[in-house]
Amino acid sequence: MRRNQSETAEDIQKKITLVALAETPGFILVGLGIYAKFATNGDAFHPLLNDPDVVNIMLGVGIGIMAVCAFTILRLSAKRSKSLKQSKD
Repeated sequence: MRRNQSETAEDIQKKITLVALAETPGFILVGLGIYAKFATNGDAFHPLLNDPDVVNIMLGVGIGIMAVCAFTILRLSAKRSKSLKQSKD
């Protein structure tokens, strides 16, 4: 029974890793959005980063992706913690 529960904890850890990787596009969008918003003054390396509407959409989508992934990671972490606690008992 203990082995089955530890495999569950390992599976949950793998899911956490995958969600963390899925969060990468959100970080990239937010990073480019902040760069375009505060550092470029209309002279970005790509013309789309000079458009304020595109930058605002990038920030919104990026923050949304990051929020969903953070919530998912918190939920999975709590589930993993519960699984590890049960395996100790």
